[in-house]
Amino acid sequence: MELHYKIIGVLLIMLSFIHLTFPKFFNWEQELKSLSLINRQIMRIHTFFIALLLLLMGILCLTSSSDLINTPLGKRIALGLGIFWFIRLLFQFFGYSSRLWRGKSFETAMHIFFSLLWIYFSLVFIGTGVS
Repeated sequence: MELHYKIIGVLLIMLSFIHLTFPKFFNWEQELKSLSLINRQIMRIHTFFIALLLLLMGILCLTSSSDLINTPLGKRIALGLGIFWFIRLLFQFFGYSSRLWRGKSFETAMHIFFSLLWIYFSLVFIGTGVS
């Protein structure tokens, strides 16, 4: 099980750095022009804090996998992380319109990839939390 935590840790750290590319990849300079200043800043600041949270989750998984797996507090934290990722999985299907990916090969591949990733995270963390 520790290996899964190490893998998840690396994936979460990678995902945190990917968030840094969002403004350029999603053309926020142009796309967010029509928003008010507060809404533009919320998008950027929330994205930064999501990236920071992902980075810290990844570091936690890499440095404290044994504690997450073997201690009562660690199991509670793992269960909370599992619930978090399961809810994220639900939003993958019910928060985003299928019009964003259906019939588009790259977007469909990303939808499937991230769905599988959220399932993996959910199963590992919930599996630890309920054992």
